[in-house]
Amino acid sequence: MVRVKICGITNGADALAAVDAGANLLGFNFYVKSPRYIAESEAAKIRPQLPKKVEAVGIFVNAAPENVAAICNLLKLDAAQLHGDEAPETVVEVSRNVPVWKAFRVEPDFRLKTLDEYSEAFAFLFDAAHTGQYGGTGRTTDWDVARRAAMDHRIILAGGLNIENVAAAVRIVRPYAVDVASGVESKPGKKDHDRIREFIQEVRRGERK
Repeated sequence: MVRVKICGITNGADALAAVDAGANLLGFNFYVKSPRYIAESEAAKIRPQLPKKVEAVGIFVNAAPENVAAICNLLKLDAAQLHGDEAPETVVEVSRNVPVWKAFRVEPDFRLKTLDEYSEAFAFLFDAAHTGQYGGTGRTTDWDVARRAAMDHRIILAGGLNIENVAAAVRIVRPYAVDVASGVESKPGKKDHDRIREFIQEVRRGERK
């Protein structure tokens, strides 16, 4: 089954709507420059409301490993998504405390051998490349590169996914998971609950094809 991550959760109502719709993972963005930033204190209010079957993922951008570990331990997060320019050594250090998803901004010429340098990562998130931005761009990732990577690695497909295209993305790439933020929002940081439900329905439809 392709897992579904609703990313950029900023409030309890959106978190519970995503859970009710069938999301497997929720993403909490601790990068202060993100429009979907959530403070640790606010995330701490939401985390205990999540059922055990739904995993919580923290998103970090070029954060110090000790800070990542501290937040993950405090909030009992299930994984740390490193969405910046982190070196393999950083992934090794963070992975001692929590499973790591290493994110990459992927263009058609992305070298898949790069993934071999991050052998301690549990999974790889492929996002759209856009200079100066770390995710949440609404741009589509190169699906062919993702498809080839998914043959040998756990790939979380992100970047420009929405109700209109996610079934095709699932059918073509066959990823470990899909990740959506802007594609199910009414505005940055505020989810559209109907779109969340429709998005997950489309993921399941893509799986059946």
